[in-house]
Amino acid sequence: MIIEDDRDISHLIALHLKDLSFQVDAAADGIQGLSMARKGNYDLVILDLMLPKLDGLEICKRLRSESNQTPILMLTAKSTELDRVIGLELGADDYLSKPFSILELIARVKAILRRVSIRSTHNPDSVADKIKVNGLSIDPARHEVMIDGISIDLTAREFDLLYYFARNPGRVLSRAQLLDQVWGYGHDGYEHTVNSHINRLRKKIEHDPEHASYIVTVWGVGYKFTEQRAGRE
Repeated sequence: MIIEDDRDISHLIALHLKDLSFQVDAAADGIQGLSMARKGNYDLVILDLMLPKLDGLEICKRLRSESNQTPILMLTAKSTELDRVIGLELGADDYLSKPFSILELIARVKAILRRVSIRSTHNPDSVADKIKVNGLSIDPARHEVMIDGISIDLTAREFDLLYYFARNPGRVLSRAQLLDQVWGYGHDGYEHTVNSHINRLRKKIEHDPEHASYIVTVWGVGYKFTEQRAGRE
């Protein structure tokens, strides 16, 4: 689903996605786009930030408030990081700044859909991949995270990031490695995206985000997950 008011951009994106055998619908304003996103069974929504009638941030907010977890790739022409951070905070899975190359957009689309496909192959009745550590419980099959028995609301990307950390306890991971393994791409200049996600993740799971106990900063290198583990269930 493409929600983009610039018809040239929308047509170009649709053309390249159709060449890859994707089925594509498009909307040119926010009201129509939100209605179609609600009714359609889409694998991905490509969502422009600046739209007539209803902006992309509000669309993202409403979809997530309705428990619609369709992955969202946000397009933004705004130059400030704040708009991107707000979009990610509201539940967008990724963002791409205009102008962008079609090759990069296609890479992002494939990476998002690949992660969704991997998550969908988990058996909900399997407990082999559940991880517990210091009051933190991660259930990848049900996409659930709990702290001391209390459910924590994470975006799809925040969950993927936390689960990757938890599966690699004690291993120091650079921002470039995290981009490659969690986001599915590794472009220079996007390391700040990792920082933003980790900061938000810490606010949600750490008892004291300023003195993190789960995701620890290794200055000058990257981050690592605590090695103090209760193990897998």
